[in-house]
Amino acid sequence: MSRIFQTLGAAKDDIPMLWIFAPLAGLIVQPIIGYLSDRTWSPRWGRRKPFFFIGAVFAAIALIFMPHSPVLWVAVGALLILDASINVSMEPFRALVADLLPESQRSYGFVVQTLIIGIGTWIASQLPWFLNQLGVDNQALPSVVPQNVKLAFLIGGIVLMVSMIYTILTTKEYPPEDLETFEQEKAESAGFANGLKEIIHNIATMPVTMKKLGVIQFFSWFAFFTMWSMATPALTEHVFNSPKPDSDMITGEVYVAADLAFNNAADLVGSAMGMYGLSSMAFALILTLIASRYNINRKLVHMASLLIGGLGFIMMQYCDSALMLNACFVAIGFAWGSILSMPYAMLSSTLDANKMGVFMGLFNMFIVIPQIVAAIGGINFLYKTFLGDSIINTMVLAGISLVIAAIANLLITEPQAIKYQGDA
Repeated sequence: MSRIFQTLGAAKDDIPMLWIFAPLAGLIVQPIIGYLSDRTWSPRWGRRKPFFFIGAVFAAIALIFMPHSPVLWVAVGALLILDASINVSMEPFRALVADLLPESQRSYGFVVQTLIIGIGTWIASQLPWFLNQLGVDNQALPSVVPQNVKLAFLIGGIVLMVSMIYTILTTKEYPPEDLETFEQEKAESAGFANGLKEIIHNIATMPVTMKKLGVIQFFSWFAFFTMWSMATPALTEHVFNSPKPDSDMITGEVYVAADLAFNNAADLVGSAMGMYGLSSMAFALILTLIASRYNINRKLVHMASLLIGGLGFIMMQYCDSALMLNACFVAIGFAWGSILSMPYAMLSSTLDANKMGVFMGLFNMFIVIPQIVAAIGGINFLYKTFLGDSIINTMVLAGISLVIAAIANLLITEPQAIKYQGDA
């Protein structure tokens, strides 16, 4: 997305603000969808699957359309629709893992989910580079997104729909344990006012573990939002010395050459970013094997993983080659793999099963609020004030934020959240 924004004329320092609609959509949509999915049951469609399907349809449409945006504000609007739609699917997906698995298998389940996310991340990140190697052009006129990026987004939209349909057709959901009580409670809490009242009540009475995990999540997602929004401008400039050229400043063959250098560098950055998906997959695979057989200390695993990821970000300031950059993203993958599994495993151990969806949705506040803070100026203020104007310092800021998140794991003291008893 940042590459598309830059292609359509966005300045580097404006990029985080252009991302703001994505977390805003999550902040509004997630608790509502979680609440609704907790109160949904159909013998034919289940509880969570209707939300998967609706979200996937709109997300796929936005994904396919996005790189064809004629101007910047249209691309920002497409991102809003995309993220709102993904949010309709994401938390019901996580709630489904907790729905279908007993407590003894939840860490295992979330880690397996992380493993599959890692595979998708790596493949998707390689697509623009890989398509260019196959001969799909990565050059275009000013303010036009290259063909290899457009085709990559098209493939992403198709894969999203196919995988979602497969999940819906092959996953069986089970009715609430006491269906009569479920229907009665749903009838008593029907209506927008009652729903809003209950959501506010759940925010006020959220478990203490959830609040502590919220601190960890805040700094973790601040770091990754910084990476998603700023890695392309920061790394194309710092590592490959190929910033996006300004068509108002240079024209003709000079612009064409500079733009080709930027597009090649952006492909390499995207390919390198795929390494964090690959290493998160390897991390998840190892953790899956361990978690299926032995006790694990969730807190210590998460703390160590975040520290490794923070170091990966900080070391980017010393990168001068694609090889070194790949190594940094490998380290970041350890943090990403843990972020996608350990907080949810710790949280689900402390929640009422009947409110799993709404609390998973509310937990998303601790994901979107840091992104909003980062977008409205947090990134620009912090890195320029404390680290200096160089754009690579955005990655250093991300590293510092992950280190703080790692230290915040010391807040978690509840035994049921920390330890997981494996099947053996």
